[in-house]
Amino acid sequence: MNKILFVSIFSSCFILLSSRGNANDVEDQVVERGRYLVTITGCNDCHTAGYLASEGTMPEALWLIGDTTGWRGPWGTTYGSNLRILVQGMTEEQWVAFLKNLKTRPTMPWFNLNKMKDEDLRAVYQFIRHLGPAGKLAPAYVPPEQEPDPPYVVFPPASE
Repeated sequence: MNKILFVSIFSSCFILLSSRGNANDVEDQVVERGRYLVTITGCNDCHTAGYLASEGTMPEALWLIGDTTGWRGPWGTTYGSNLRILVQGMTEEQWVAFLKNLKTRPTMPWFNLNKMKDEDLRAVYQFIRHLGPAGKLAPAYVPPEQEPDPPYVVFPPASE
């Protein structure tokens, strides 16, 4: 009887430990998918200071902490926000809903985010959460009639 009890307990522990490893593997795969999506969709281009100039070699510890370089055009001047601070105040569900309904000023391609699959938005969220909070808030929007502090990139008006 003791032998059967031992085998039963051992088997239960093994199954629990094995399933825990599989859960971690799935979490790691989701984070890796998020890292991939952040990289190929150009999130770092605006949300990571110096990323474009570094030709994509910026250390991951500096990714997505926002930028002080403005993007100026007829809409005013916008800045790449600090996504690592932004996600800290949101659940995964709130993040998905936020990006599915986002409408904002250029240069943010919100229309592309609106079309992303929920599973991809969740993976991006998990990757950003994996990075953890860092940095400070990006500068606030500057209306078109006001001169922003440098540096900023000037965009020509849209062609009609």
